[in-house]
Amino acid sequence: MAGLFPDHSNFMKRIRNFCIIAHIDHGKSTLADRLLERTGAITEREMQDQVLDDMDLERERGITIKSHAVKMDYVTRAGEKYVFNLIDTPGHVDFAYEVSRALKACEGAILVVDASQGVEAQTISNLYQAIEQGLEIIPVLNKIDLPGAEPEAVAQQIIDLIGCKREDILAVSGKTGLGVDDLLEEVVKRVPPPGGDDDAPLQALIFDSVFNSYRGSVVYVRIDNGTLRRGEKIRFMNAGREYVADEIGYLRLKNEPCDKLTAGEVGYIIGSVKTLQDTKVGDTVTSVARPAAHVIPGYKEVKPMVFSGIFPTNSEEFESLRAALEKLQLNDASLQFSPETSVALGFGFRAGFLGMLHMEIIQERLDREFNMDIITTVPNVGYQVKLTDGSMIEVDNPSELPNPGKIDTIYEPYIKAQIITPAEYIGAVMTLCQERRGQFKNTSYLDTKRVDITYELPLAEVVFDFYDKLKSNTRGYASLDYEFIGNRPGEMVKLDILLNGDPVDALSTIVHRDKAYDWGRKLCSKLKELIPRQMFEVVIQAAIGAKIISRDSVRALRKDVLAKCYGGDISRKRKLLEKQKEGKKRMKQVGAVEIPQEAFLAVLSMDQG
Repeated sequence: MAGLFPDHSNFMKRIRNFCIIAHIDHGKSTLADRLLERTGAITEREMQDQVLDDMDLERERGITIKSHAVKMDYVTRAGEKYVFNLIDTPGHVDFAYEVSRALKACEGAILVVDASQGVEAQTISNLYQAIEQGLEIIPVLNKIDLPGAEPEAVAQQIIDLIGCKREDILAVSGKTGLGVDDLLEEVVKRVPPPGGDDDAPLQALIFDSVFNSYRGSVVYVRIDNGTLRRGEKIRFMNAGREYVADEIGYLRLKNEPCDKLTAGEVGYIIGSVKTLQDTKVGDTVTSVARPAAHVIPGYKEVKPMVFSGIFPTNSEEFESLRAALEKLQLNDASLQFSPETSVALGFGFRAGFLGMLHMEIIQERLDREFNMDIITTVPNVGYQVKLTDGSMIEVDNPSELPNPGKIDTIYEPYIKAQIITPAEYIGAVMTLCQERRGQFKNTSYLDTKRVDITYELPLAEVVFDFYDKLKSNTRGYASLDYEFIGNRPGEMVKLDILLNGDPVDALSTIVHRDKAYDWGRKLCSKLKELIPRQMFEVVIQAAIGAKIISRDSVRALRKDVLAKCYGGDISRKRKLLEKQKEGKKRMKQVGAVEIPQEAFLAVLSMDQG
């Protein structure tokens, strides 16, 4: 590529690194398709909708899960050649971490706003992240060809939000390609070229990595300083491990090998890295021959919000599950896991996720990409527990909660939720938040029709089905963004489920005392429907400590032992029934209750009852 630019300092001035940020469904991936088309990065034959969303799950759900980087060559109207490195980012709140990683590799961001929907919660959240990183923002009104588009009203919202001029806002249609050429010209004008010194010691930031079963870890880097050459010996500075850069290259739709990557460029490195832990996202790559003095400041450590147990249905597949999770973790730095055991389910892992959608996606990927048959337990948030001796412990698994006598205070995580909704749904949104133990903070009108409502809510009340309820209560118009604000004391208790007197640790959950009775009753009746009838009666109980708060039972299957008795003495029939009763009693003492996978997920659909 440098052959196009004989003078190398001139080459760096011709690089533009930028990403596309927006709320869910505002058209990021469709706009990325048009940019690829206009720059000739993709042929008509290769063209398909959302071409950068290469995961089957992304295509089926119509959402972006992973950030995708791609290199394009652009020739301006004046005939000047430029190199664009574009990163398409996810819009869902669960994948906000992906966005923060993408922003580190860029100098500019295209902020896409749907001309019919207006500014939404994630628009604001992603915009603030980009401003924090000091990126140049190019505001874009998308979907201007829709019948319901209100470009002037939405443009005013953008002006109020970022304080730009009306003429700074570009109008495009990702679907028809209208205005895309103007956008490419503006990227050249507004996004600054990268800084950096080609002759300095090598410093490259890892912003993503994927696992290739034939070649090991493929690392995606942004070169901040120095030059990386093929065959050079490199060191991952935080991991302290050394490898040879067997292959380096550019991230086009298919990887394009090259001989060197210089300051300001984005590319990939393959170095036969078999140990997945060595290629941590946020690490700095340097040269062994001439190492850099210090690492590039990486990413803030991501904190999981939701925890769940993942167990293989076949206990012999424990090591396969570990290998699968390690490979997923390489590609998804926000996934965290550690081994755990359960009386009911055997050996497995306790995994931490950023939210319920993130958890769902990981489960699907384990099933599809690694063919793993797994059982997941009831999701929980992490709690801080102050014991009577004054010490503090972290608890993300209900089975680890100490006896009530040893607990002084339980602190639960709280979030600040920002909900943007049409004005007519204010009542429905506030009722929902109050039901979930929310504390009202403030309301501000974005314009005459739309309201920004802020609540502080316990995370445990949000992770399950809050988002679904919010959407159904507002006919899909409300949008939600939230951030963690700390732990606060709460009246939390451990709700145990007992089957025939034995606690099932995988069904235990931590709930607020005021909701415990209701949860126990609902969960018992739900399990009664889901647990198949056995040859003996199954008693289902919900308990807090030693106190039983709810009870249900699954009646035993019963063989007709009187079928052969035609008339005769009643004592004969009674004797047969008594014998059957004794058999059932003995069976109940030794028989293990079969619990189907649906029972572990029963808690998730509790509120639907």
